[in-house]
Amino acid sequence: MKLNFKFALVCILSSMITLSAFSQIVQPAKWKVEFSKKDVKVGETLEVLIKGDIQDTWHVYSNDFDPELGPIVATFNFEKNDSYELVGEVTPIKPHKHFDKVWEGEVSYFEKKAEFRQTIKVLIAKLNVAGSFEYQACSDVSGQCVQGEEDFDLTLTAQGGSASKTAVKVDKEEVKAKYTAPIQKKKGSNKGLWAIFIAAFVGGLIAIVTPCVFPMIPMTVSYFMHSGGGNKAKGRMNAFFYGFSIIAIYTIIGTILAVVMGPNFANFLSTHWIPNILFFVIFVVFAFSFFGMFEITMPSWMVNKSVANEDKGGFLGSFFMAFTLVLVSFSCTGPIVGSILVASAGGEVLMPIIGMLGFSLAFALPFTLFAIFPGWLNNMPKSGGWLNSVKVVLGFLELALGLKFLSIADQTYHWGILDREVYLAIWIVIFTLMGFYLLGKLMFSHDSPVKHVSVPRLMLAIATFSFVMYMIPGMFGAPLKMLSGFTPPQSSLDFDIKSLIVENGAGGQKKLHAKYSDFLHLPHGLQGYFDMDEAKAAAKAQNKPLFIDFTGHGCVNCREMESNVWSHPEVLRRLRDDYVIVAMYVDDKMKLPKEEWIVSNFDGKKKKTLGKKNANYQIERYNINAQPYYVLMNKEGKSLNTPRAYDLDVDNFIKFLDEGIKNFKNGTSVEL
Repeated sequence: MKLNFKFALVCILSSMITLSAFSQIVQPAKWKVEFSKKDVKVGETLEVLIKGDIQDTWHVYSNDFDPELGPIVATFNFEKNDSYELVGEVTPIKPHKHFDKVWEGEVSYFEKKAEFRQTIKVLIAKLNVAGSFEYQACSDVSGQCVQGEEDFDLTLTAQGGSASKTAVKVDKEEVKAKYTAPIQKKKGSNKGLWAIFIAAFVGGLIAIVTPCVFPMIPMTVSYFMHSGGGNKAKGRMNAFFYGFSIIAIYTIIGTILAVVMGPNFANFLSTHWIPNILFFVIFVVFAFSFFGMFEITMPSWMVNKSVANEDKGGFLGSFFMAFTLVLVSFSCTGPIVGSILVASAGGEVLMPIIGMLGFSLAFALPFTLFAIFPGWLNNMPKSGGWLNSVKVVLGFLELALGLKFLSIADQTYHWGILDREVYLAIWIVIFTLMGFYLLGKLMFSHDSPVKHVSVPRLMLAIATFSFVMYMIPGMFGAPLKMLSGFTPPQSSLDFDIKSLIVENGAGGQKKLHAKYSDFLHLPHGLQGYFDMDEAKAAAKAQNKPLFIDFTGHGCVNCREMESNVWSHPEVLRRLRDDYVIVAMYVDDKMKLPKEEWIVSNFDGKKKKTLGKKNANYQIERYNINAQPYYVLMNKEGKSLNTPRAYDLDVDNFIKFLDEGIKNFKNGTSVEL
């Protein structure tokens, strides 16, 4: 999503959007629910297909990304009965994926066509499958977001028969095969693959200058100088095959990982606490290994067996020479390879393969070139303490990056052990210690004394301490946009100076103890309400107009309005001083007490959650179901002017607020 293009388009169509934004119910998707087949026997499995046709410029969020990220994931409810049982979970079919900068994470969604599948096992002849599903649809052009809800009720008469364990097992494997198709990517997804490739390539170059790899280069050159029996062309062919073997060995590792895990398992890896805690522990263990606490080595029998086969010569000898290099260097390359696999496993099938290809290409390149041109060996720097320094610096980086996985588990399950300031404090300490290490003020057991600081070490130390200084303001509320993909969200910060200044300094607003304010909040330190009746009473008591904000937790365009329009000083001043604000979250899942349930006049359904009650109010009162949507109301409950939707033009929003204040003072209202 390119902001400049979208901003220009919205400015051109702003008046059309505003006029068309109200007095209509938006239906961005039409759904059809059906069985995958009509001829089925009792004991067999079939699929419930949930298909949607999505309007142009709209997208519907899928259900296979972190539900705590921001956008509302699709949720499905199947009413239980004796005619069937669920097999696995609802699976999205080929959703698009991309990293969303607003939500600071990867989201998945559908455009034009959406499809979800749920496998069920038929238990009796009279099959009845009923339920409902909810979803969120958003448009990048109109800036609207809509919460949708659909019911379904399917019946089918199955043929008699009994269930067979073997048959069910085969069906499950068929289902698994269907769902391991490659996932389509949005524009820009290739950038993600290139990023993995480049990062892995850099990792391969770094691995070369580790203590257990660098000294093996002369050994390799010596081997290939004699492997051709005096024939240079043959020796070079063996060297080429040696490099190809290194690439093949590492890439096969990535391929096996991709096949075993598959795309469905990627969501489990990226969101569940078990793999994330495991990855965190792995990174810490790798860091301790780099610090010299212990070494991670391959079994000696495996290394000895490979070395024994090197003497066979030719292509076979080159292959086992490559295999020996991989095994012997594992104590240094293992943590780097493991980090690449962990980082890429949460993405998709191609990422582990691309990651290993990038790493192995960089790792094999110097060995191959030195084997072909042995004269270059004379220009290489000699081994020494600098190799261990590289290893220790990698240990600091492993320790810092490992916290990301602990943070994911902490945020997803609301443990509260690694909030933003705790996370940043640990990073500040880690990189400060790394800076002192580069200056020779901190040493480990395998380090050589640093008698003088070289220019490269000094430059790295300066960069490290500069990074530490950059992070320190983040402890007090600075956004740290450069680290947005690594740090916990701003909302987890306990001490935010900017919010405190807005709340207690600018304007001197006292904190309101409004209903639902324990879990709902307004941006920029603004104070307001989250219940319409309470807000109306406050507006009447203060003799102020009411600013109604129909919004949602997962509404990305609501966040853009708050970030780009509400944050303007003139807008903030008007909202703070001239209006009573009420934020109506239409997607909040908090269950209301039974006495607060309502029956909708729109669809006749009971509204049992705060979000559905607020959404129903918007539909019944203003005949619109899209967000963001802003209404200015007087004490009598009448609109002061025409409501506004998504529009990033600050001047237009200020005029909207000023017109509301003017009409409030003049006692003027409009009929919608």
